Amino acid sequence: MDQLPPPLEGVTVVAVEQAVSAPFATRQLADLGARVIKVERVDGGDFARGYDTAAGGLASHFVWCNRGKESLALDLKDPRGLDVVRRLIARADVFVQNLAQGAAARLGLDAATLCAGHPRLIAVDISGYGSGGPYAHKRAYDMLVQCEAGLVSVTGTPEQPVKAGIPAADIAAAMYAFSGVLAALVRRGTTGRGGPVEVSMLEALAEWLGHPLHHAMHGGTAPARTGLAHAVIAPYDAFPTADGGRVLLSVQNDREWRRLAEHVLRQPESGDDPMFATNAARVAHRERTDELVGKALAALDTDEALARLENAGIACARLRDVHELAEHPQLAARERWREVGTPAGPLRALLPPITLPGGTGPSMGDVPALGQHTGALLRAVGMTDGEIAALRRDGVVA
Repeated sequence: MDQLPPPLEGVTVVAVEQAVSAPFATRQLADLGARVIKVERVDGGDFARGYDTAAGGLASHFVWCNRGKESLALDLKDPRGLDVVRRLIARADVFVQNLAQGAAARLGLDAATLCAGHPRLIAVDISGYGSGGPYAHKRAYDMLVQCEAGLVSVTGTPEQPVKAGIPAADIAAAMYAFSGVLAALVRRGTTGRGGPVEVSMLEALAEWLGHPLHHAMHGGTAPARTGLAHAVIAPYDAFPTADGGRVLLSVQNDREWRRLAEHVLRQPESGDDPMFATNAARVAHRERTDELVGKALAALDTDEALARLENAGIACARLRDVHELAEHPQLAARERWREVGTPAGPLRALLPPITLPGGTGPSMGDVPALGQHTGALLRAVGMTDGEIAALRRDGVVA
């Protein structure tokens, strides 16, 4: 049976993007076979290129979010540079931008303006807080939006709220932009028309806050911050083991507690002890419950603790760091790692989590150097070598 082509083969995306939200969205499109043309500043490009040098001398954010794209470096403030983008958009299926609020409109690159001139175009505006309202022009970095959306208030310990360790607001906006593009492409397939897609980081992350939000709105109180513990289930926490590891376990019902007491704690009498026999009792006596579990696991190596928990049918996990994630046996067994080309040489990268059996697999193209495809793209929109040389001489392109 012939393999199916990539689902977005033949779709062209032009992106005036920076940082994480738009680049991560368009990388998903590139992985599915779309051609993504990334428009960057001539003076350094996407500023995420300069965040760090951890990935073989390249910025880890940039490597993560920008594989499989073509880089066009030009000055949008010069009319000649803006004209190049307009020519590319005229041939594109999708346009994505996450410039500072109002900047795209000043350039005539906002979704409403572009879709009015190109009825088949799908144009995505990603912003921090949306196009209207009192926060529309506030700076909207990921951590700021995590604070405004309340994520920080429900993450951390009882004493200390903390931000998420990943750019959760950026990722949330990226994934809604990605799914919004897919939905708009389906609609265009039936109607022949594209249209604007609007995504705000605040609204995306607020949706992800759905459980604590509904808990607070309808129950009157926000869920307590409990670190790795669970607010209303016990035992549900991470416990140290004898070899310096930590094991997280979750007891979901009283039958599981009795199995835990017998097979892991080796104290079957605790299974029916009124202090521990029900979840309500264990939560009421959480300190004693955790002490009982913690003492038993502290005497075991991590592997032995996990084996006992698994054999008893108790949900459990090893608390890993990111180095251990990179060597996770499940990812290795499922062959989820590939290599992608970069200006610094090949680097390991995870396959995208969307698996489409029967197809050719995700594209996972190279991470581009700044302006790597400028010449080819300018020639593709009809410019002569002389015109291109003049633009380079004047610093309009790089």
